[in-house]
Amino acid sequence: RMPLSFPATGRRQRASATFSLSFLSLIFSITAFSSSYWCEGVRKVAKPFCAGQRKEKHCIRFNNPDANNNSNAVQYIWETGDDKFIDRKFHAGIWYSCEENINGKGEKCRSFISLTPPTDRGVLWLSIVAEVLYIILLLAGAILMSIEVCYYSTAIDGLKINAFSAVITVLAGLLGMVAHMMYTTVFQMTVNLGPEDWRPHTWDYGWSYCLAWGSFACCMAAAVTTINKYTKTILEFKHKRKKLERTLKIKYKFPDP
Repeated sequence: RMPLSFPATGRRQRASATFSLSFLSLIFSITAFSSSYWCEGVRKVAKPFCAGQRKEKHCIRFNNPDANNNSNAVQYIWETGDDKFIDRKFHAGIWYSCEENINGKGEKCRSFISLTPPTDRGVLWLSIVAEVLYIILLLAGAILMSIEVCYYSTAIDGLKINAFSAVITVLAGLLGMVAHMMYTTVFQMTVNLGPEDWRPHTWDYGWSYCLAWGSFACCMAAAVTTINKYTKTILEFKHKRKKLERTLKIKYKFPDP
């Protein structure tokens, strides 16, 4: 028997590319999962009354002697009421929701799970479990790909590693997609049915949300690259085998003297 040999350089380059994508996806997912910037926005909060005679910036002054001299300010307050409110920025993630204090010093954080309506907390917990499994599968896939890069195995061993890593990476991508969509649904329901003292005036998705979907994109790119590498190795294996069989037939029909 003659051993089937494959170009090791190209195989290692493809393995390095898939490992880089998988490792990048793992870093993105861990960063997004631990952060609280999935959604950002602004809340309108009523200003408190000023205490004493101090002219504070973020409070409502009453019995002000200058109010009679400034009729425009009084008319503005009574017609629109915008001067009685202040915009407070907030950001929320899977674990916490934080908003800035009125005096601008530090932030006030609350558990996002406690803010979620009771009917949607089960979906949120499913999202958290799916995110954890997503990270675990990404870690397992990255370990398999690193083994393929560091351990210069034969073509058969490489095929086995590719098969396992492809299945794990595809399953991780599906879990990540489901987890992100479930959190999006829970957040929108919390905006509509959450506590009155938390509901945002305007909001949009933050950098952690984009990072989470970036992790999903890298994960699926790693899965496609792994499947492509597996298919290409199989085709190379069949081509080498046919070439070897053809060579043996020629040698059998026309033996050397």
